[in-house]
Amino acid sequence: MLNDIKNDAQTRMGKSIDSLKHSLTRLRTGRASTALVDGIKVPYYGSDMPLNQVATVALGDSRSIIITPFEKSLVAPIEKAIMASDVGITPNTAGTTIRLNMPPLTEERRRELAKHVAHEGEEAKIAIRNVRRDAMQQVKDLLKEKLITEDDERKAEDEIQKLTDRFVKDVDGVVKNKEEELMAL
Repeated sequence: MLNDIKNDAQTRMGKSIDSLKHSLTRLRTGRASTALVDGIKVPYYGSDMPLNQVATVALGDSRSIIITPFEKSLVAPIEKAIMASDVGITPNTAGTTIRLNMPPLTEERRRELAKHVAHEGEEAKIAIRNVRRDAMQQVKDLLKEKLITEDDERKAEDEIQKLTDRFVKDVDGVVKNKEEELMAL
């Protein structure tokens, strides 16, 4: 019973870290990343398709993304979808190839993005603490039902707290790495 509670808490805390990493990959830094265009949907024969299913998305160099549509007729819809998205980059088209050039970030924008990264990290920590609260409540419920002893309860709570501390430390590491990446010129 207690192991199930701890394993469930560990899994849910891990998902919080994964969610944080995923949301931070979509954040535009000075470097190009294909993750920037992952959320873009392109109208294709009456339905919205993810960009990576209607075109090849690759990195040209550290500051550009190259998009090559599978069909020539998709160039204009892809351009419109990029312009309408929150990426904030104007596409340059040469024939059937679309290029997204990443402008260098200003110091002010870097600080703004660093604050956003810190906020995302805090949200992940809150999610982890909520998982801890749920796990602790499950342990207390087991104690009320007299399925475990008070010593078992204390031991389980200590282990859950250590797990929480470890995941909070992981969040701090992810946030620190992203902030360093943002502040690097």
